[in-house]
Amino acid sequence: MVKIRKPKKDNKEIIPLENPEIIGESISKTEDFLNKNKNLIYIVSGTLLAVFVFFSAYNFIKDNQNTDAQEEMFQAVYYFEQDSLVKALNGDGNNYGFLEIIDEYSLSDAANLSHYYAGVSYLKLGNYDNAISYLLQFSSSDLLLQARAYSLVGDAYVELEEYSDAIKYFKLAKSNNPNEYFTPKYILKLALVYEKTDDFNSAIKSYKEIINEYKDSPEFQISLKNKSRLEGLI
Repeated sequence: MVKIRKPKKDNKEIIPLENPEIIGESISKTEDFLNKNKNLIYIVSGTLLAVFVFFSAYNFIKDNQNTDAQEEMFQAVYYFEQDSLVKALNGDGNNYGFLEIIDEYSLSDAANLSHYYAGVSYLKLGNYDNAISYLLQFSSSDLLLQARAYSLVGDAYVELEEYSDAIKYFKLAKSNNPNEYFTPKYILKLALVYEKTDDFNSAIKSYKEIINEYKDSPEFQISLKNKSRLEGLI
């Protein structure tokens, strides 16, 4: 006969998963918690609902603004391309300019892009402070456009003879999605500002970066020449 061994007693308390008394006690505790904290729960629920409604409304308004703003932006871009920069900024009386698009459609992608156009317009008009202000309010995930905006900010600071700020933004431009077409131009600008501030070692370092990494760029020969010239001065 096979003997059946009795399992050893374990000191640990074993809780049946479906013990009706324990389930009932748990429900009772939950009810007590809900009763004691119902005001807090209403507040939290109301807050979550308000957040949901806010973002739903925000996305709805943004979508509508994008459609309207893109239509308004067409004429402003046309004036910009024709170099009618004042009309591009302020409109022509019948059509919005970039500044009105920014004010009226602040949530739209077109308003964001209008900051870029407005900044470039002010730069061309020689209003460097406004150029910087609008360009810095522009942001983009585009591989080229954000770096271009940083470079233009650097150009504006050069015109204002604020060279430390120019260096900062040319550095941002060159490090933002580097590519063989535009990055050498940003590095060259950086090197020239270093020269302007008599920081010849940093200028040489920038020229070397172009020489070593962008041999096929138009800036390569310029960098070779400028590097040799500076090395003769040190």
